[in-house]
Amino acid sequence: MSSQWENFLGNLGAWSGTFAELDGNGEVVSTTHSLLTLEQGEEERLVHFRLQRYSNEARNGEPCSDIQEAYRNLGKQVVFFPTGTFCKGRLQVSPGTPFAAEFGFTAGDRRHRLVQLHHEDGRFEKLILIREQRVGSEAAEQARLTAGTLSGCWQGTASTITAEWPEPDQAECHFTVGSSNNRLEISGAVLGTKHPEQELHLTWMADGGYHLTPSIVSHRQAFSIEAGWLSAPNRVERLIRSYDASGAWLSATRIVAERV
Repeated sequence: MSSQWENFLGNLGAWSGTFAELDGNGEVVSTTHSLLTLEQGEEERLVHFRLQRYSNEARNGEPCSDIQEAYRNLGKQVVFFPTGTFCKGRLQVSPGTPFAAEFGFTAGDRRHRLVQLHHEDGRFEKLILIREQRVGSEAAEQARLTAGTLSGCWQGTASTITAEWPEPDQAECHFTVGSSNNRLEISGAVLGTKHPEQELHLTWMADGGYHLTPSIVSHRQAFSIEAGWLSAPNRVERLIRSYDASGAWLSATRIVAERV
């Protein structure tokens, strides 16, 4: 079974993309262009990270920002799965502190990433959608996701890593996705949202993505957040990050399923 570090290395390479700030309906408010590089260092456990953001699509001239880091280990707040898919976020929801999480899907020469932001009082603020392709590839972006596109019966595998145990617990799963009044309804062996009493915010996005979160997250109520990516017409990946009633991070689940 591959280690977290080995899974992380699935993201090595140079990736060109866009950072798009989305409004509540998933429409793009603003966009910057990016070039992200993850390069293996001379040491076995060393990866050089560089993210440059540009105002123009050609990505030339001086970047708007240039961030560089060196990774030698991975913190507990991030969980990687085989292929490089990952999710990360706060280990504890705290009062008066903004809440954030990131979901990153990797499939071949494409990456689909999403950053979720909440205000200090826990209210949902906005999403940042990051669509990337490996430099030199011609990998195509997926069509905008709709409720109807995702509807159907799905079957696959769920891998769960908990806060107490880093090795994934794997199980077969099946679920059915339906839609009513543009609401996402998931039923089956694995549920993305286990707290039906909460008001949820659902966003359909470009490149085959969706996002589901409580409108307010709190350190006094259990909740889960979810992002999904239809990386092919009959293949969906789901990432679910769960928190308990004290606001502590419980687990991260990755589901890979195909339409039955």
